[in-house]
Amino acid sequence: MSEAIKNRYDFVFLFDVKDGNPNGDPDQANLPRVDAENQEGLITDVCMKRKVRNYVTLKHELKTPYDIFIRQGNVLNTLIDSAEGETVQTRQENLCSDYFDVRAFGAVMSTGKKGAGTVRGPIQFTFSRSEDRVYQAEHSITRCAVTTEDDAKKQESREHASTFGRKATVPYALYRMHGFVSVMDAVKTGFSQADLSLLWESLLNAFEHDRAAARGEMTPRKLVIFKHDSHLGNARSGELFDKVVVESKSELPRSINDYTITVPTQADLPAGVTLDVRL
Repeated sequence: MSEAIKNRYDFVFLFDVKDGNPNGDPDQANLPRVDAENQEGLITDVCMKRKVRNYVTLKHELKTPYDIFIRQGNVLNTLIDSAEGETVQTRQENLCSDYFDVRAFGAVMSTGKKGAGTVRGPIQFTFSRSEDRVYQAEHSITRCAVTTEDDAKKQESREHASTFGRKATVPYALYRMHGFVSVMDAVKTGFSQADLSLLWESLLNAFEHDRAAARGEMTPRKLVIFKHDSHLGNARSGELFDKVVVESKSELPRSINDYTITVPTQADLPAGVTLDVRL
């Protein structure tokens, strides 16, 4: 495996959604996820990891060492049992070497005949949360084509001229996600500087290759990266996150122009922390 990163990182990722459903809740008729108490929009960490996996798949076409372990069609027990190595540790090392998402996010691989234990990944995402309350808009939709002969007969009369459905969207929301990169876990999985660069690239480009009518327009707005000089870190993550301030200029935001995003300068940061702002 490549040499692991030597610096801890924390980051803030800001992105927005317009007229789309970024992450439907199957327990709520696939409505956009919200905090039940204050109606702020939510997107799960799993959803964002899926977008990273999809981008890596498109760029590297599942070629080692950028294959993807957690993806549709994979039979995980078969992959785990086929990993070379007589011990759990060697099987873990080989799986980490082959699969980007295992190196980055970790995986539970204790199943199968052999098993490869559990790998804790160095990359952790929080839920993404909208800066303001969101409105779960529901829209009635119709279709003129039908799928069965019975439906066709029903449409012969005017009162059954169309088949109806429902579609849910968020009119607009600016979401904020926090992330963490651990050196100690990176050493265990072999997460390298090249892997880290691919992570940043994936976050900034994933929406471009994940278009769907249901998701509307999703756009990255700001990626603020804090690099620590040491492997343990030179400041607490919460202290750094608080320095990225988002203020609304409208009671009903409908675009990124309705917000002011303030990013700290290098002089504002604690000693030993370097700022890197993308976009």
